[in-house]
Amino acid sequence: MINKEMTIQDILTTDIGIADILMASGMHCLGCVMASGENLEQACAVHGIDVDGLVANINEYLAAKK
Repeated sequence: MINKEMTIQDILTTDIGIADILMASGMHCLGCVMASGENLEQACAVHGIDVDGLVANINEYLAAKK
């Protein structure tokens, strides 16, 4: 499971397939230097994305892979 306190880099390390979910949500800065310094909540705030909905989508994706 991921949470909104994790950095984008840590999230992508969990499962590279999450990149597609992030990109589809409007977060196109996955290679940005901030991806290793900002947590998901901060990145979502910058991009106007609902962090709780995004976390739920990512965790649903991960659960379906088990």
